[in-house]
Amino acid sequence: MSESDKKRITVDIHNRTYTIVGTESPSHVRLVASLVDQKMKDIHSVNKQLDTTRLAVLTAVNTMNDYLKLKEDYATLLGSLKKKEDK
Repeated sequence: MSESDKKRITVDIHNRTYTIVGTESPSHVRLVASLVDQKMKDIHSVNKQLDTTRLAVLTAVNTMNDYLKLKEDYATLLGSLKKKEDK
């Protein structure tokens, strides 16, 4: 992957502007940023005393928890499909 393949996309997350550099499409980067922003808003709405660093860490922990649950569900589904195919 060369530098020319990378795109710079500016997004807003929790009232701050970030420039994301990568190879994903701008629409994908904006979607990810929007989801992060929404998760931070959700957490902040019930924990208004959190500073930005703690809010970001809680958002990362919650997001990783959701990811691991989905990954486990995916593995379970693949196992179920394999069992059905083996019958």
